[in-house]
Amino acid sequence: MKLPSLAFRNPELVVLAGSMLVGSLGISLATVALPALARAFSAAIPSVQWVIIAYLVAVTASIVALGRLADIIGQTRVLILGLALFAGSSLACALAPSISSLVVARVFQGIGGAVLMALPVSMIRTVVVKEKTGSAMGLLGTMSAVGTALGPSLGGLTIERYGWSAGFLAVGLLACMLLTMAIATFAGRSSAEKTAPGSIDWLGSILLALALSTYALSMTSGNGPLDARALLPITAVLFALFAWRQKAAASPLVPVALVANRRIGLSLGMNLLVTTVMMSTLVVGPYMLSLGLGLGEASIGLVMAVGPLTSAVSGVPSGRLTDRYGAARMVPLGLLQIIIGLAALAILPRLLGVWGYGLTLVLLTPGFQIFLAANNTVTMQTVAEDKRGVLSGLLGLSRNLGFVTGASAMSALFAYNLGPAERAATDPTLIAHAFTGTFLMATALPLLALLADLFRPRLAETDREQQQEAR
Repeated sequence: MKLPSLAFRNPELVVLAGSMLVGSLGISLATVALPALARAFSAAIPSVQWVIIAYLVAVTASIVALGRLADIIGQTRVLILGLALFAGSSLACALAPSISSLVVARVFQGIGGAVLMALPVSMIRTVVVKEKTGSAMGLLGTMSAVGTALGPSLGGLTIERYGWSAGFLAVGLLACMLLTMAIATFAGRSSAEKTAPGSIDWLGSILLALALSTYALSMTSGNGPLDARALLPITAVLFALFAWRQKAAASPLVPVALVANRRIGLSLGMNLLVTTVMMSTLVVGPYMLSLGLGLGEASIGLVMAVGPLTSAVSGVPSGRLTDRYGAARMVPLGLLQIIIGLAALAILPRLLGVWGYGLTLVLLTPGFQIFLAANNTVTMQTVAEDKRGVLSGLLGLSRNLGFVTGASAMSALFAYNLGPAERAATDPTLIAHAFTGTFLMATALPLLALLADLFRPRLAETDREQQQEAR
């Protein structure tokens, strides 16, 4: 796939798109390395899983604080620091002598990855003209999808030939290249960049990190000694303490006025609902393809790649549609396509087999891209430039919460629909029935987002009236 001519003429946009690509590779590349890591370190599967969990928790817990830091000291500085941290920690991952040291390195890699996935969204309006914002947002979505699609195949190829460390080394070298390009491209830009006064609420950052960490643990702990029954009440208390701190802090991590903006809250909630559904195709799909349709691992990988590749192809056109017809109009259209795609995914694989599964991914994934490009554009237009860093962090936070929730909740829903057959899982008919029920139920999430979107124009009108009265 060719990048649009806009990127060729704009090296700053190339850096931002490349950063999004590398951040996505940080998540997807490690998934294929888990069996190799278990063999190399003679580690149990639960221990090896923390290579994935550590990155996701680090991204989720740090993304808001880093967005706030970008508002205070400048987005360019933080982007360069994020690239440097990601590159260094990736090389540390490749050289890790034990599974515990690898997990620690992944935490720092996740902090760098949070920068790479959050700041491009807020910086995009400073590197392209307003009329091209939607196209640029679509390019970022494309790079995220390409990273998701390339990760397993690139990781599998390098690990098979050169060992588990090769994948981390490859992504680290790519980050080093982007770091060099960013320093050269953005030279002199940071001194002229607008910044916001204030400081970071470190206590609030710690409380938020603890709350998000326990939330992520509750979603991934299964039936261990620290299961959801123990962790969710702790999570609720920590979130309550965080909310209290934000009201009391002189310079809150998340400005109360920003969170109180009902349009922003609506957009963040819709983002969480949709990304929860996005993760469902990754965590539930393999069960249907393997146990329901009888495919082997290689064939499953090829079929699963259809979704990310379709996202990669449709990302830029989705952005162009947003530019042409307006973001507010494209949000409900994207949600409608997601609803139709989920219903098709629930039914067509049972009727048409593998072809039906692939066709529904081609139908479903462009809906995700249309929604994300349009919703991000609408959301970023609601705040001033000096608040876009923290707002982009909040968008990233809602996305990652959706991923964590989807990875656990959708699997749990599938297991519930499967019932006692979960352990045996030998009857393709039962698997197909559970798969259909899961995705028919999943349509409730984008439907809820669509209903919420109906209130957005009314909220915007109310906000304008309140601003006029204040004047």
